[in-house]
Amino acid sequence: MPRHLERTQWIASPPIAPGDGPIDLAHLARMSLGDAALEREVLSLFLAQSAKLIEALSTLPRDGRELAHKLKGSARAIGAFAVADAAARLEHALMSGAEAAEPLLVLTEAVARARNAIEAILGEPSNPN
Repeated sequence: MPRHLERTQWIASPPIAPGDGPIDLAHLARMSLGDAALEREVLSLFLAQSAKLIEALSTLPRDGRELAHKLKGSARAIGAFAVADAAARLEHALMSGAEAAEPLLVLTEAVARARNAIEAILGEPSNPN
């Protein structure tokens, strides 16, 4: 091995794209300025809010676009990028008058994965009511 490579300490590069898990923990830590108590608080708030929003969206109400938009913003704030992307697709479908059943199903599944991850992080099952 060449001598200059022997002295180099190799370290892993940070990912270019957000983590592939339901919650990007590095993003969450940045958004909460590394405050673990704040992380837990916003994750708990997302658990409650996402359950209410998915329940409200299940009937594709007249204000569904606004509800999807709200969920999109909340998801981005905690690093739940798959939820945010799915909410954006539903928001677009509702805004354009396209069929919304499939985007709603994708969003519901993304929220379920994010909620499961958050429950694991918090160490306790959530109560959506």
